[in-house]
This record gives sequence, C-alpha cells and structure tokens, in this order.
Amino acid sequence: MAQPELSTLRSLILQAKHNLELLELDDGRIVRPRELLGAAVALVDDLLEVKPAAVIGARGGKATAKAMAKKDPDYYRRIAGMRKKRAGGRPPRKPSTNQD
Repeated sequence: MAQPELSTLRSLILQAKHNLELLELDDGRIVRPRELLGAAVALVDDLLEVKPAAVIGARGGKATAKAMAKKDPDYYRRIAGMRKKRAGGRPPRKPSTNQD
C-alpha cells in the first residue's frame, strides 16, 4: 500500500478506537475491540516506517541465481566475461534495406 492510503487507514482506525473509548462500558464486548484497534494502529505505524522497496530489495536476485544455477551453471561467469569485454547488451541495429 502507498503512504497516503496507510495514513488514511491509520486515521480511520484511530477514529474507531476513539469512538469506542467514548463509551464508558467496561464490558468484555468493548475491551477486546479496543485492544484489537490498538494493535491495528501499531501494525499500520510499522508499515508506515518500513519502505517496501527495502524489503523487496533484500532478496537481491537470490531466486534468479538459484534458477540460473540449475539451467546454466556458467551463466554468471559468462555474463561477467561479456561485461569485461564489453560484449553484452543488444546487438547493433542493422541498417534498413528499404529505401523509398
């Protein structure tokens, strides 16, 4: 979720929690929802602090490396060699033979 949506969700949860706090009932039906809304606010606060890209980037291509190790064990060695020789990338574009 994006930051504005999480902030909106947090404010909605806080409003619901505030409305429950206005009720002066210490009945079990009110105490438990107060606790749950407090936990929900804490979770949303945690989500607002953590950057999603940081979580995803922590994986760092491990799945790709694992898949390529099975398919082509020399893949990374070959790619590194291509980088050193500057041989990677797309092949050069061939000139067009259509001359109008």
